[in-house]
Amino acid sequence: QVQLVESGGGLVQAGGSLRLSCAASGSIFRISAMGWYRQAPGKQRELVATVTRGGDTNYADSVKGRFTISRFTISRDNAKNTVYLQMISLKPDDTAVYYCNARRDPNNYWGQGTQVTVSS
Repeated sequence: QVQLVESGGGLVQAGGSLRLSCAASGSIFRISAMGWYRQAPGKQRELVATVTRGGDTNYADSVKGRFTISRFTISRDNAKNTVYLQMISLKPDDTAVYYCNARRDPNNYWGQGTQVTVSS
């Protein structure tokens, strides 16, 4: 089993920043990737960003920059078994419960979620 504990959510004004953290414990060996997903009211849970143990990242189109700096940056500290999501230039559409995910094949593990609310 893998336990995931998220922190760092909260209320922020549009244009503001937040950093989410997710600490993994338990059977953390062989975790191949960790990431963040989010679920807004009335919507399905969607990918935000993932990072592999080797550092390869993947972002949803809604958060990565095409011609500008990406609004969200995922990073991973393997020594601390922690994954971070740095969010800048937050928009009201980013309001959701953000869930940490760890993939340890063949299982997926989820945190309890942390609320991010962006006011306009």
